[in-house]
Amino acid sequence: MKKWLLAIVSLLVFISMAACSSGTVEESSKTGKDDTEEITLRMTWWGGQPRHDYTLELIKMFEKENPGVKIEPEYASWDDYWKKLAPMAAGNSLPDIIQMDGAYISQYGENGQLADLTPFIDDGTIDTSSINKDFLVSGKIDDKLYGFSFGATVMSVVSNDNLIDEAGVKIDDVNWTWDDFEEFAIQVHEKTGKYATNGMYPPDVFFPYYLRTKGELFYREDGKALGYEDDQLFVDYFSMQLRLVEAGAFPTPDVQSQLKGMEDEFIVKGDASVTWNWSNQYIGFSQLTENPLSLNLPPHGSESIFLNTGAFWSISKNSEHKELAAKFIDFYTNNKEANKIIKGERGVPLSSEVVEGMKDVLSETERRVFDFVEKAKGFAGPSEPPKPAGSAEVIKALKSISEEILFKAITPEEGAKKFRQQANEALGRDR
Repeated sequence: MKKWLLAIVSLLVFISMAACSSGTVEESSKTGKDDTEEITLRMTWWGGQPRHDYTLELIKMFEKENPGVKIEPEYASWDDYWKKLAPMAAGNSLPDIIQMDGAYISQYGENGQLADLTPFIDDGTIDTSSINKDFLVSGKIDDKLYGFSFGATVMSVVSNDNLIDEAGVKIDDVNWTWDDFEEFAIQVHEKTGKYATNGMYPPDVFFPYYLRTKGELFYREDGKALGYEDDQLFVDYFSMQLRLVEAGAFPTPDVQSQLKGMEDEFIVKGDASVTWNWSNQYIGFSQLTENPLSLNLPPHGSESIFLNTGAFWSISKNSEHKELAAKFIDFYTNNKEANKIIKGERGVPLSSEVVEGMKDVLSETERRVFDFVEKAKGFAGPSEPPKPAGSAEVIKALKSISEEILFKAITPEEGAKKFRQQANEALGRDR
């Protein structure tokens, strides 16, 4: 009797539990709730406050479109960014989604720290159907795509129109030469007491551009040595910089190093007539200053101007959610509503469909950047190839040696020899 009673009680308990379970599934189905565990991605980038603000807004949009996905933001100024990223890489703890620069992509890619994005393009996770495939070359090393470009930018000279008028000078950006630029810089300082420019810093951006205006490249095609053979080019460039520092038209490197973010830039504070920068930076500068700003082409030679697609989104090789990270890259690249928020701040979008869909929402400031990039195409030559392995060491050497020159610890001639030796040693080293 007791055995029968125990069996009946057990059966009733089982039926009751099954009914409750059924009710829970049915309720979950009705409410649309997903009981799966939330997936968290870490994402890191550098920039000024305007970039931080809109990127956080983009993250919210992406999370809303992808329930159950959360992105943890990690951001900093340029200098602090790389100081934080290096130890993460050493500890195999890089964020899932990484803002990567052309100066470092070979280093991180060839060290096995970045994922190849090619499979996500092949399977359509990242849609490239409305993108010129030439724009993807800059993030490719050998047969692997380690970085997906944000968009296209152009080397530019952003000018403070009030200071230009005060100095009584003009910029003929179609025809001016390096001699014209030097004369312009000295005259601006003499008339206004302000800096002429931000000092064309960092040198690893502007010295290679100077070489292009002379028909030379910074790196040899195979990446195993410097691309230019005549050290007089180095001497001429840094002699010009030295003259402008001595004249007070350029800040010294120690003054320049105090700038921690876009908010500190001389052009924002009204302390310089121009800043050498990529064209997309114009938007951020305009948001941070009440001074009217204009975009100008830098002094240029035959095909020295180029469309720069050398800043990227990359995915950590160790990410456990690579497909979701690739989905965010696609969202950033192809989502028209997202790009109406970005408005080309990281570069004119790669997708022709996105560009077409943005025309009606651009402000006058944003339209100037798009029009400037279009203008620059008429002067543009080939884009820069990815920087080779060892480039990070080359850049470090160039920065150090340029400071020695500008502080008069060594001459430009001594600097040229020293740099060639250190650079070729770094580039020729087996890795």
